[in-house]
Amino acid sequence: MHGALGDIVVLDLSRALAGPHAAQMLGDLGALVIKVEHPDGGDESRGWGPPFVGPDADVSTYFLAANRNKRSVTADLKTPGGRALVERLVRRSDVLVENFRTGVLDRLGFSVERLHELNPRLVILSITGFGHDGPEGGRPGYDQIAQGEAGLMSVTGPPGEPYRVGSPIADLLAGIHGAYGVAAALYERERTGRGKVVRTSLLASVAAVHAYHGTAWTVAGQVPVGVGNHHPSIAPYGAFRCADGMIQIAAGNDAQWRKVAALLGLDPAVPGYATNRDRCEHRDELVADIERTLAGHGRAHWLAALDAAGVSAGTVRSIDEVYTWEQTRSQGLLIEVDHPVLGTIELPGPPLRFDGEPPARHTAPPVLGQHNDEVLAWLEECEG
Repeated sequence: MHGALGDIVVLDLSRALAGPHAAQMLGDLGALVIKVEHPDGGDESRGWGPPFVGPDADVSTYFLAANRNKRSVTADLKTPGGRALVERLVRRSDVLVENFRTGVLDRLGFSVERLHELNPRLVILSITGFGHDGPEGGRPGYDQIAQGEAGLMSVTGPPGEPYRVGSPIADLLAGIHGAYGVAAALYERERTGRGKVVRTSLLASVAAVHAYHGTAWTVAGQVPVGVGNHHPSIAPYGAFRCADGMIQIAAGNDAQWRKVAALLGLDPAVPGYATNRDRCEHRDELVADIERTLAGHGRAHWLAALDAAGVSAGTVRSIDEVYTWEQTRSQGLLIEVDHPVLGTIELPGPPLRFDGEPPARHTAPPVLGQHNDEVLAWLEECEG
């Protein structure tokens, strides 16, 4: 046992991204995660690419992103043998993660009632696209569809031109919220002795992070729109062009604005710029004034000057720059694992660290069916 969830067994029946991400988070915390995949191809994300890597260029880096710290076993849930294996695993598990369309697991013989009949202590995490009930509860859910339907695209990008968020944020948020719900249900089980169903969806998870965009409508009756790379409620706060590219500047209050203005030779109290409300109303003029001065020097000059002035600022890094940045590496955000096909590789690591604990040991995302024999032997030992 290691980690906060070192005595927890997770049965991962999910595929693609939302469910696997939730199970991976639980695995990062020490849980034993057993991923059940169809013997014919497994999780569909194994086929998602490019890029593909390996000697035969058949290992999906997409799959590698969501399946560290798991064991893979194969079973066809439409066959008696596959269902029997899953029943055995359910009896020995603490958590079951699934993201089937509403009703599919019931038709396979694993309704909530049946699962709790097999194991009353089982916590079930069910992730759907738009919710398990309601007038559109049966809709399938994919990340970009949910980003659009849940309003996120409407506030991303320049005005009138909706953009998807570059990462599959609806899937990832559903996984994060799901893992958070599982932790709460496991804690409650200590008092009640019984498991329960935790439900979330891509829709719910995106709506849950609307933040000030949500209250702009629910309280103020205003429909937010995209404002590109600038903050809708704070100015100056965004990305600005200088001589050799872009930098980001965040002046979160009037005192910080005065520092920015002094550095750039602007009058902080000129009409239209004195308060944050004024600056938001005159954002276009403000951005133009700032960029006129920034054009005189490159990024390195301005970042050093802003840092010396005590103003939050930064560059815009490409993904390769993020993972070669010493600060990223210092935070444990890259881990090294031994993959059975690829050898030693680096993966993005978990975002949590716990004081007083040594760095966790991680295992590589498994090849399909890699742990069939190991898991069967473990089951036989448990049942013996």
